[in-house]
Amino acid sequence: MKILFMGTPDFSRVCLEALFYSSHDIVGVVTTPDKPKGRGMELSQSEVKKFATEKNLRLYQPNTLKNDSFKATLEELNPDIIVVVAYGKILPEYILNYPKYGCINAHASILPKYRGAAPIQRAIIDGESETGVSVMRMDEGLDTGDVILCNKISIEQDDDFESVHDKLAIASKESLLEAIELIESGKAKYTKQDGNFTYAEKIEKNDCFIDFETSAANVHNRVRGLSPYPLSFTYLPNGDILKIVKTHVSDEKSDSCVGEVIKLDSFIHVQCKDGVIAIEELIPQGKGKMKSKDYINGRKICLGDILGK
Repeated sequence: MKILFMGTPDFSRVCLEALFYSSHDIVGVVTTPDKPKGRGMELSQSEVKKFATEKNLRLYQPNTLKNDSFKATLEELNPDIIVVVAYGKILPEYILNYPKYGCINAHASILPKYRGAAPIQRAIIDGESETGVSVMRMDEGLDTGDVILCNKISIEQDDDFESVHDKLAIASKESLLEAIELIESGKAKYTKQDGNFTYAEKIEKNDCFIDFETSAANVHNRVRGLSPYPLSFTYLPNGDILKIVKTHVSDEKSDSCVGEVIKLDSFIHVQCKDGVIAIEELIPQGKGKMKSKDYINGRKICLGDILGK
């Protein structure tokens, strides 16, 4: 199969690498333009671009795909199929309809649940016990296409965004290779998405604020769903931001007020509306990541402090 690959982050790079080392022919790679990043606003390359450059693949970084702007390149490359993984742009109709076998996408959820931009984070935040990779034939909707196959993985209680991301990246590359083989052999079955769908909206700053007025389980799910990036946060009594990296649900019992620090040992135990959360690792404002024990030893927090106000 002559494959045109479209993707941007590390999740995409893992899939591109698997296709590169398969028996298929990568005729081109499309990724988003370089973006300024960091304090120096230096241009940053996507992970997909780095891999494509390393392997001397034909690379394209169009600013737009609208108004047939990529049509001439499509005709030149003439792919049998287009594989899309977290590219970051909506594909117009002329691209979707061009290849003989259409465009397929590996989406990190069990469709129709968690369509959209942040399926991994939202699944963990919602306390799901499983997620998966759905490979679908793309249409003009947002993750609405017919599903070719779906491979599921479990979400363990100590999993965070990073660990689930890595498990899904492996599942995605294996699922794509399986789907392409089914398509090429004519054995692929296309199943319409049934049931209620949910939408995984992009993570915004207000999603990262920890609300201790919820249960300890909910707080724990939010923390791990946003760790190691962009990280959840709360406020110290002096107004400083305290980013939370790792937690667990504490066995402590208390009738203290919500947000109160009720115990300091190796962890910072904070009262929630239902239960107590134990903070294991954190990032103080202007500092690096540290264990809660070191933060406590530095006398940066006291019993009775109220977090989140």
